[in-house]
Amino acid sequence: MRRIIFSLVLASVAFLSADAATITVVVDSVRHQRVTGFGAAACWGLMAPIEDVNIIKLLYGEDSPVGLNIMRMEISPNLIGNVTVPWDTPYDWHGYLPVVKEAKARGAIIFGTPWSPPGEYKTNGTPQGGNSEAQGYQRGELKASSYSSFFPWLNTFLAYMKKNDAAVDIVSLQNEPDWWVDYSGCLYTPQQLHDLVKKYASRLDRKTYNVRLMNAEPLGFNPEYSDIMLDDPETAKHIDIIAGHIYGHEPLGNMAKAAKKALAQGKEVWMTEHSVNPRGDADGTVDLPTWHEEILFAEEVNECLLAGGSAYVYWYMLAHWSFVGSGDKTIQPGNDYGKLLRRGYVMSHFSKNLPGSTRLDTKASVIVGTNSAFQTSAYIKGDSLIVMAIDTTANAHKLRVHLPYEVTSGEWILSTEEAVCRRSDIEMTEPAKVVMLDLPARSINTYIFKINRVESGVDEIKSDCEMKPVDDALYDMQGRRMNSGASLRQGIYIKNGKKIYIK
Repeated sequence: MRRIIFSLVLASVAFLSADAATITVVVDSVRHQRVTGFGAAACWGLMAPIEDVNIIKLLYGEDSPVGLNIMRMEISPNLIGNVTVPWDTPYDWHGYLPVVKEAKARGAIIFGTPWSPPGEYKTNGTPQGGNSEAQGYQRGELKASSYSSFFPWLNTFLAYMKKNDAAVDIVSLQNEPDWWVDYSGCLYTPQQLHDLVKKYASRLDRKTYNVRLMNAEPLGFNPEYSDIMLDDPETAKHIDIIAGHIYGHEPLGNMAKAAKKALAQGKEVWMTEHSVNPRGDADGTVDLPTWHEEILFAEEVNECLLAGGSAYVYWYMLAHWSFVGSGDKTIQPGNDYGKLLRRGYVMSHFSKNLPGSTRLDTKASVIVGTNSAFQTSAYIKGDSLIVMAIDTTANAHKLRVHLPYEVTSGEWILSTEEAVCRRSDIEMTEPAKVVMLDLPARSINTYIFKINRVESGVDEIKSDCEMKPVDDALYDMQGRRMNSGASLRQGIYIKNGKKIYIK
């Protein structure tokens, strides 16, 4: 570990080099959403579940290089847990048991998403969406007569997973209800989902399975799907998490619109699927992502947090454009199976440091927006102030950071094209609220400062956010939800936004 002494900004900044532009970031004490965590879908290739638990060990838990704490899985369209009919094999519930168990053992939050309810429940009689000539272009929708069966079906899934020591923490209503597909899918209008929840969501056995309900996950984070739920108190009371995907849309657009109303009601907002894929070459081979594409990925995660997101869940965790190499030999060298790829290290800037934190308000002396040349965000977590800074330009900068509380020291995590996740100590000659930092060209930076708690009086500072607590659950300091009835270690936990100590 390198050791670097950063200068304090006192009366003058005359010592700065003339060719190094300075960006000023002001971090305010105003608090926004709590960050739950980061994750990916445990599937690959036509939704087949990952069978290798070593992939999970590489990505999940405090001792992993990446530190993911959320896992997404498909709720396959079956009526029982072990099915042998050709259409479903091997995409049944049992296929996910090994990876879910391993992730749970590493503290992960598990949530399941139906791509389709059982074919028997649908207008086209099949789990497929119906959008192909072979399928007769029959729109696959939930039959009116099957609305009453939907949540009991989810209970069956939850019972199966719990019985097999793989309890699921969250269930979603539907993957991309606004996207008519030829693969597994089901179409819903916002009104149809509203009616489903209002009339029948009470049938979800929350108490037995200690489960939360996520709204459907529209393709472009269409706020119509969440607004209709939140505008009706009878449906809003059933929904814990508002979610969506950001394909074809700017994260600070639709997602921010959906989040505004959701956060005001104390709901969490999750981005639950997207991928940032590299371009294919003319000869048919595909390259691993460039460093520029990795920076764009980091920007996207940051933008989702700025839009009000409590969680960011990537698409497949096993792919050349993801966290772990798939071993596909048509891809340029470096896609070795089971190898932690550069994108995994980029994700670790967020996933190793932010779960359990609360986002703070920031203002910068340059324009910060979607795909801007510079991005920043800031968070408070216990005794730590965390500042993220992403520079996409070819020029190095100086970063002047105004902090809401005095800090005494810290750590700098730096990723560039040359090397990822290099760590350096930040030592200071005296406590300060203003620090000057290096911001290298084309870099991803995480600065973690130690708060001078005695001088700052952080314990007396209350959140300016009007969010209500989501539930009475316990969370550890990494933002992981603890199972009801679980044996808890001695230590500090979060409940209703407050720290408690368990002996």
